[in-house]
Amino acid sequence: MRTKHVNVLIALAAFVLFSFSCFCISRMTQTIEKKMNTLVSFALGISTVSRGNQSYLKQTLNSVVSRMTLSEEKDSVVIVSVADRNEDYLKSVVDMITKRFKRQLKSGSLEVISIPAFFYPNMLHIKQSTEDSGKLESWRIKQVLDFCFLMLYAQPKAMYYLQLEDDIIAKKRYFTKITDFVHNITSNNWFYIEFSILGFIAVNFAPNSLLPQRNEVTYFVPWIRTTEGKLFKSEDLTDFVRFFLMFYKDKPIDLLLGDIFQVKMCNPGETPEKCAERNKQIRIRYKPSLFQHVGIQSSFSGREQYSKDIYY
Repeated sequence: MRTKHVNVLIALAAFVLFSFSCFCISRMTQTIEKKMNTLVSFALGISTVSRGNQSYLKQTLNSVVSRMTLSEEKDSVVIVSVADRNEDYLKSVVDMITKRFKRQLKSGSLEVISIPAFFYPNMLHIKQSTEDSGKLESWRIKQVLDFCFLMLYAQPKAMYYLQLEDDIIAKKRYFTKITDFVHNITSNNWFYIEFSILGFIAVNFAPNSLLPQRNEVTYFVPWIRTTEGKLFKSEDLTDFVRFFLMFYKDKPIDLLLGDIFQVKMCNPGETPEKCAERNKQIRIRYKPSLFQHVGIQSSFSGREQYSKDIYY
């Protein structure tokens, strides 16, 4: 039954992607002149949702786009996926990007898509709850589906796919460093490359009501996770998405990344030590980190987070 459900979700996603090859927000504004890119080297995916009165997306895009050279810009596409039902937020993103990044939109090096509400199956079949636990479960499940849609959309556009968050900044020459590092890897047998450690560590996190001052009270909760700064080969994204859709209700996305590694890369009967050694070889970490988390207001409503990448 689980496999059948996954096939239905993939079919739905495929229908959306082919029917709306670019579910363009140009339906809301006639000022965006979009040009679909031919295959480039890198697609950078940024999923964004409303954070109430706070937004870090403009700062993130300024950092990501301005720290590319013109030649690097031509060999990449930044995809902003608005994964929010709030039409006002969608319009605010459109207006901001249209005004601030007109040249990138016109050249096709920046795209904006909107995920249709019907992509989410009956709001994920999660009972709407006023309790934090129910809201958290719904938030985590939606996050997995947000990434799946973005990955499927980006896959045919580039050789590599870099997952970013909407509340980060990039180091100077980050794109040059990524390109050089990837081109200098002697083996193509890597699973993914981490250009930031965030996403596999727990976050100091606390409700606003418990934080009268920044450092007075924090709670260590290992369920706030991301895939920030992870680089994948586009040819592998279909396998990732299939796996995510099979277990999207069970675990957050970074734990699913660990699980798919175990399934695909660890041989039956192999000792944990051998599997761990292979893990080091094909899950590559780049240091120092090229991305830093700057957001405080979480995408999970009513929460704040102060996580920082210590290797940045």
